[in-house]
This record gives sequence, C-alpha cells and structure tokens, in this order.
Amino acid sequence: MPGEKQTAVKYYVGVDVGSGSVRAALVDAFGTVVAHAERPIQIWDPQPDHYEQSSADIWAACCSVTKEVVRGVDASQIRGLGFDATCSLVVVDKQFQPLAVNSEGHNQRNVIMWMDHRAVSQVERINATQHRVLNYVGGAMSVEMQPPKLLWIKENLPESWKKVGYFFDLPDFLSWKATGVTARSLCTVVCKWTYTSDRGWDDSFWKMIGLEDLVKDKYEKIGNHVLSPGEAVGKGLTPDAARDLGLPEGIAVAASLIDAHAGGLGVIGADVKGHNLPCENQPITSRVAMICGTSSCHMGISETPIFVPGVWGPYFSAMVPGLWLNEGGQSATGKLVDHVVRGHAAFPELEARAAASAHSIYTYLNSHLDLIKKSLPVGFLTVDLHVWPDFHGNRSPLTDLTLKGMVVGLTLSRGLDELALIYLATIQAIALGTRHILEAMQAAGHDISTLFLCGGLSKNPLFVQMHADITGKPVVLSKEVESVLVGAAILGACASGDFASIQEAMAKMGKIGRVVQPNHEHKRFYDKKYEVFLKLVEHQREYRSIMNS
Repeated sequence: MPGEKQTAVKYYVGVDVGSGSVRAALVDAFGTVVAHAERPIQIWDPQPDHYEQSSADIWAACCSVTKEVVRGVDASQIRGLGFDATCSLVVVDKQFQPLAVNSEGHNQRNVIMWMDHRAVSQVERINATQHRVLNYVGGAMSVEMQPPKLLWIKENLPESWKKVGYFFDLPDFLSWKATGVTARSLCTVVCKWTYTSDRGWDDSFWKMIGLEDLVKDKYEKIGNHVLSPGEAVGKGLTPDAARDLGLPEGIAVAASLIDAHAGGLGVIGADVKGHNLPCENQPITSRVAMICGTSSCHMGISETPIFVPGVWGPYFSAMVPGLWLNEGGQSATGKLVDHVVRGHAAFPELEARAAASAHSIYTYLNSHLDLIKKSLPVGFLTVDLHVWPDFHGNRSPLTDLTLKGMVVGLTLSRGLDELALIYLATIQAIALGTRHILEAMQAAGHDISTLFLCGGLSKNPLFVQMHADITGKPVVLSKEVESVLVGAAILGACASGDFASIQEAMAKMGKIGRVVQPNHEHKRFYDKKYEVFLKLVEHQREYRSIMNS
C-alpha cells in the first residue's frame, strides 16, 4: 500500500561441500533458493582406497561460490550463514597450517575423504574391543568414521602425528575458518567421533584403542567445546572471512552439519497437509529422509533411543534437536551408477546419442528403456538380471566392508540395450538395498510410513519410482531440488535469531514439491526381486567360505 513501509526480505546463505564440488545458495525466509552457484574441487586418489583433498582448495571454492550468490544483494538483508560438508577428516598443525595425510609428504593434501578405506586394519582392531561406545554405531564402527583414520595416521605417519595441532571434521573446519572459533558441532562429534551428548568423550575408549594422547590434552585436538547445530558460533564472521566470502563482517555463523544431515533438515520437517500422505496425521518420527548423491544416507528419527544392528546411532540431537537419530547408508550409489554406465562398452555410443538429442546420458537411458520395454512395465525388464550393489562394501545393515559387487544374468551382448538394462538393474539394486535398511530399522522399533528424498539422484525419475515401488512407500520430493543447501541455510537462519528453533525453521523453509506413489500392482515382482537380492549375498558368503576353507 502507498505510504506503508515494506519489510525487507531476509536472506540466508547455505554452503554445501560435497565430494566433488562446493555449492552455495542464497535462500529467503520461505525456503526459496534465490541464487545458486557451484565449483568443482579436486580429489587425489594416489593408491587404491586412498582419497584425499585440500582444505585450502575447498575454502577457496567456498569463497568463490558465496561471492557469486550474494553479488548485487543488499548486505544488510543477509542475516546468517550455515555450512554443511562431507564427514572428511581435516588435519592441521598448531598454527592451523595443513599437514600431509600421505606418505609423499604433500601438505596441501591434508584431508582424508569420508569414502577413504585405508584404515581397514585399524577399524577391525577397534571393533574387536567391543567397547560400549560401539553400541551407538550399530554395534560396529565403520572405516569411514574418524577414530580408525586417526589411528592410521598415528601408525603410518608419525611425523605428521607429532606436529598435529587440530583434527577437524570438515563441517567444523569451515565454521572455524569463518569465525576463528574451534568449537565442534554436536552432529559431527556424535556421529563420527564417538562423543555422546550426556557423557561427552569416553576416556577408556581412546586409551583402549591406542590414542591416549588425545585424552592428555583434554581433547583439545579433537574438540572440547561442542555446540548444537544451528547455534551461533563465536561473534560471527571475522573480518578476514567476511572479505574472503564477500559477506558482511559479524553476521551470524551457525554450528554446522554433515551434508546428509543438512539434507534431512531441509526435507523431513515440511508441512504435508493436503497431499494425502500416510504421515500427515503422524509424528515426524514416521518419516525417513533419504539423501542420495555419491553415496546415500537414510535418516530416521525417534523420541526414544532405538538400537538398530548395522545402522549407525542412536545419536541424540544430531540432526533434529531433542530427537534421536539413526543413520543407515550405502557407501556407493551415484558413484556406482556412474561406474557401471561409464565402464560399459556401449558408453561412447550412449554419450554421442545423448549429446545429439541435447539430453543428459541418464535422461536418454530412461527414454531408451521406455522404447525397449514393449508392453511390460519398465522395471520388469530385469527379470533375468540381478545386481548386488556393494562394490565399495556394505555400510548398512550388514556392516561388512569386505563385500563385493555382483551381477547375475550377463550375456555376450554389448549394445545400448544391454547398457540400459544393467543401468536399470543397478538402480533397482540400490532401491532393494534401501528396503533392506528400512526393514532392519522397522524390526528394531521404527514406524516408517513415508520417504523424503533429496540429493542429485532424486532428480532422476526412474530412481525415485523404483524406490517407491520397491519399498512400497510414497516418496516425497521437496519443492527446492537443492534441499541440502536449504538445510544449510536453515542453520544460518537459526543462528541469526530469526527463528525460535530448528523445528520452526524446518516447517517454514521446507516445502513439498511432488509426491510419487508406489505402484502396488508391481509388488509381487519386486518381492521376488528382493528374495533374489538376499540370496545373492548368501551365495557370496558361501563361496567365500569355500575358498577360505
């Protein structure tokens, strides 16, 4: 109305560090992504199962994308900043300079990535202790968590170990770079380091596994000041960080989240009224958030702790304050699909045809499957083709990193039809793995009615439909495809004080876009596929037993 003062729009910046790129978004108070930018980051893989990155390269990418999304925006309207990142391990010396995590001594490569599996021997020894903290990681620690990686550094890089000043989970490294405060997020230390919200660090665990040096300095190296996700860190953005990021000095910076947890925050609390979903009149604990990218995470929450064999947690307040979190996962999903498709003999033909039609290779493959299905439903094309998807070991619910991938039903054909079929069978195998995880969670006490998907793979309609059909549950897709970035922005919004709680921000900023219902007429076929799926791992273990006898 003329003469009325308009309320200025409030914006929040979310920064997401994934495995291969850094993304930033400018998000308003209604959860709308106003601007988005992305920049790749480098990965080194000097030997099998070793994956390394550079914290300097990552921070430079954070600065570049943040400057891009806030360009031209009135600085006074930017209220808060939130980070999320992969749960990779950052190593710096006492002056916060990067320290090598490799035998070559390359200090710029100071990050052991989450998917690095070098610490197999160390994690086996840790699990052999059967220490009580392992009850909170599904009974067995993953090689992707931080204690085995710390032990590997101590045993294999003694010079680096002597010089270490701080070990950071990557999300905490980013909040330190922004604020100069070494506080850790409850999310990272609980989920990946064995911290518990009631007891803190357990001295006996670190002494038992040979890392008693961390206890001596009162855990300064790994964190003795812990904040809840979304809590304001220090006095906000430092002058140096403000200049690097192109943001106003002193704006609120939130305690961070692991990337999957940020995705969960961005989708799981959305208002579902009017969508005819089974979770509409049920508590939020009836929902599972599935974050599907390079790997996949399955985030289930509960009001009381639920111990699920082979599923990480229960973690208190690690994602949604006041609720317990269980986290299932698959170590290779998007990465597996890429591996299978790009490694096929027909990939050059696929690439050329997709380019000629101005489509992505996956859009083209989905269209090609529609062409060859004839009168059958697309999913039924794999009646004689079955995949076990653990090409990078099993995270949940079997917690067996020695498991290998399997394909049953190959022929001598090497054409585009066969590539499309193995692509379909791989997506189905990932969805069958999700069903395996959900059944373990439900058997332990979770009551799950609805899946909420986000991440890169959720943009693929075939991936989404297969998850609905194979699990028998409706799948909710958020209005904003970049739910992880919305989750990071929600953190910044909470730190700014503009919302009273994470829950309030989740409800206001998380929006439903589309619902995909399962086709119940296909249930019998997918029940049979699931039966075959479980037989595959039985056979793998049987032939391994024969070969090792």
